[in-house]
Amino acid sequence: MLHKITGVDLTQIPGIEANTALKLIGEIGRDISRWPSAKHFASWLCLCPGNKISGGRVLSSKTRNSKNRAAAALRMAAQCLERTDTALGAFYRKIKSRKDAPKAITATAHKLAILVYTMLKKGESYVDIGQEAYEKQYEARVLASVKRRAAKLGYQIVPAIPATA
Repeated sequence: MLHKITGVDLTQIPGIEANTALKLIGEIGRDISRWPSAKHFASWLCLCPGNKISGGRVLSSKTRNSKNRAAAALRMAAQCLERTDTALGAFYRKIKSRKDAPKAITATAHKLAILVYTMLKKGESYVDIGQEAYEKQYEARVLASVKRRAAKLGYQIVPAIPATA
């Protein structure tokens, strides 16, 4: 029934079950054109960092408090991803290892909000790439960053040859 109303199946996104999808659609409605972009949508949900800057100095970057039920539903969905073998679960665990759990939940809920907005706006379905593919992409991004930084300093990165016994 929900698929008939929205035109997409939001339950394809890991962590979003039928009840969560109903809460989201009940809170935001079918018309997503109120928000010009996914960033505006995530900001409306108070899932973006608030940048309080004065004189070029960052005073605070914590997210705003919200009583938005859609944001609460996305946070609960994000918390359910901690032990899944999906790309979103790997993202959650990566952020949680660097920061604490509430910040990881907010970051993952932000990513879920962007996915929901994109699905409703474009009518595309979600395809999970899996944990292994996500970790390979992350490793490639880190390696490219290290190579770029080394080249900027005049060095070249050479892969180590594994020792054979």
